[in-house]
Amino acid sequence: MKYAPRKVYIKESGGYVELSYTDFCRRRQADKGYMDKLFIPVQGCLLEVVREQYADFYRDRERWRYLQKLDARNSLLSLDGFTDSEGNPLDFIADEAADIAETVVNAVMVDRLKAALPLLSDSEQELIQAIFFDGLSEREVGARLSITQSVVNKRKARILRKLRKIIEN
Repeated sequence: MKYAPRKVYIKESGGYVELSYTDFCRRRQADKGYMDKLFIPVQGCLLEVVREQYADFYRDRERWRYLQKLDARNSLLSLDGFTDSEGNPLDFIADEAADIAETVVNAVMVDRLKAALPLLSDSEQELIQAIFFDGLSEREVGARLSITQSVVNKRKARILRKLRKIIEN
């Protein structure tokens, strides 16, 4: 152990007893039964635990160390380092894979789509909302509307053709 803990908590008579580290060392010298006890460090103290907790703690600790080594070997950058003094994320990493022209075209198409959606009937809007925004499957929408999945598919195709015509004009 690289440091002397402030306190040591041992299990006695169904609860924890707090000892100073020197008292713990004296007891361990006097009673060899203390050599079989297992402890984990918690906030500068030692806490007696059962074997399962001890194994879990050190397995997790070794996993964390292994992941830290992998991060260092692969030059992994933590996003935590890219924050301002108030902890807000900084937005200065350029995405070289993003095509500016494509992004602008997509934004224009989204605006056109938002303008076109109110031109649909209420039932058409509900179907588009359920499939594309609520993430329901055609089968789930069919069950909700008491129609078959194939009918939902045909309605969706018809509505999408209608939207395409509205957006293109």
